[in-house]
Amino acid sequence: MGFWKNKRVLVTGGSGFLGSFVVQKLKDRGCVSVFVPRSSDHNLVDMDAVKRVYKDATPDIVIHLAGRVGGIEANRANPGRFFFDNLMMGVQMIEVGRQAGIEKFVAIGTICAYPKFTPVPFKEEDLWNGYPEETNASYGLAKKMLLVQTQSYRQQYGFNGIYLLPVNLYGPRDNFDPESSHVIPALIKKVVDAMGGKEAAIQRIHYPNKPTRPDQPLVVWGTGRATREFLYVEDCAEAIVLAAEKYDKPDPVNIGAGFEISIKDLFELIAKLTGFKGEIMWDANKPDGQPRRMLDTSRAEREFGFRARTNFEEGLKRTIVWYLANPSTHTQ
Repeated sequence: MGFWKNKRVLVTGGSGFLGSFVVQKLKDRGCVSVFVPRSSDHNLVDMDAVKRVYKDATPDIVIHLAGRVGGIEANRANPGRFFFDNLMMGVQMIEVGRQAGIEKFVAIGTICAYPKFTPVPFKEEDLWNGYPEETNASYGLAKKMLLVQTQSYRQQYGFNGIYLLPVNLYGPRDNFDPESSHVIPALIKKVVDAMGGKEAAIQRIHYPNKPTRPDQPLVVWGTGRATREFLYVEDCAEAIVLAAEKYDKPDPVNIGAGFEISIKDLFELIAKLTGFKGEIMWDANKPDGQPRRMLDTSRAEREFGFRARTNFEEGLKRTIVWYLANPSTHTQ
C-alpha cells in the first residue's frame, strides 16, 4: 500500500476496458494521483499531444495501455493504421518519458507478437523465433518494438521500462462492437442476438424450461479447432499493478492463466451458460488465426508473485451477466 501513497501515475487508456480496472486497483492501493487522459483531448499518435500529457500529468510512473485494437477482421482491414498508431503511441510515450526522467514505464505488449507456430506453452525466449500470424502481424510487430525500445533505453540511458505480454482478455466492460470486438464478446453477442436479443436471453437463463421460439442458426468464422488462452480482466489488472510495484528487469514477462481452450469448446460453454440451442455452422473459408495459444506463466509468478485467480467458467458467467444488464456495449 505504501508504494503508491505519494506516486503520481499516468495511465493511458485508463478509461477503457483493462484501464478502468487498473485505475481501480491503484486507487484501492492508496494511489490518490492517477491521471487518465481522454483520447479526445490527447491524441497520443501526435508528438505534441504526448508532450502535453506529460506536462499535464507530471508522472512518476507511466502505465501505457492505450492502443488501436480489434479482432481478426479489424486487423485484416486496417493493418497500416494498426501498425502506425500503436507504434507511434508507444515509441513517443517512451521517448518523452525518458526525457522527463520518470521513475518507471510499464509497456503492455500482446500475445500477437509471438511467432505463428510457437510451441505451446509460449515461453518468453520464443518471441524472436519467427514471424507472427499474418492476420495480426502489423499490430503484433508494432507492440513488439516497444520491447526493443525499453531494452535499448535501459542499456543506454538507464531507463526503467518493463514489458508485459498479456493473453486475450475478457470480462465485464469489454467491447461488444461486432466491428472490433475479440472472440469472447463477439461470440456472446452472436449467441444473444440469435436468441432474439438480451430480454429473450435473460428470460431463457431465468426460466430454462419455459417454451420459447427456436434460436436462429449461427455462422462462426474458422474451423473451431484453434485454441486460445483467456485471462479475466481483473486478474490482468492485478498483474500489471504487481509488476509496476515489484519488477524492474529488462526481460519480457507473460501474463496469462496457463490453460487453453478450443474455439469450439468455448462456443459450447457460452451456449450452455446462455441456454442457446440453435444450430452452429463453422465457416472454414474464414481464417482461424494463430493455431494455438497458451503461455508459460512461471516467470510472472516467480518475479512478482502473480497467479490468475478467476475460474474461467465463473469469469464467463460474470461477463455474460454484465453484457445482458448493460445497454452500452462499446468501450471507448
